[in-house]
Amino acid sequence: QVQLVESGGGLVQPGGSLRLSCAASGFTLDNYAIGWFRQAPGKEREGVSCISVSESSTYYADSVKGRFTISRDNAKNTVYLQMNSLRPEDTAVYYCTADGGRYSTVQAMCTSGAHEFDYWGQGTQVTVSS
Repeated sequence: QVQLVESGGGLVQPGGSLRLSCAASGFTLDNYAIGWFRQAPGKEREGVSCISVSESSTYYADSVKGRFTISRDNAKNTVYLQMNSLRPEDTAVYYCTADGGRYSTVQAMCTSGAHEFDYWGQGTQVTVSS
């Protein structure tokens, strides 16, 4: 089967940290740009962070810049999102995506609003609450 599977979500207190993982099966991520998106109840899906195939470019939403870090390990066919200094407003379902060439920049991938990608994961819940 061809899929992306997110893991690592959970309940944390404000100021805490989580690392999300996105593992690909049935295909390899080497030639795909990767994006992390999130959706909170009552809000539209937004791009959190995206990374290019070559890792030469990254993008972070203003709301997470300086707190989140995106990375990829092609040998493990896995993508990560390290989330530090978590806030209640970070509460959402987080999705990873992979796309093989629609977007010319990672900023476009994260912010265009098209939300068209080759693959979507099922999502993992992150809840930040005291």
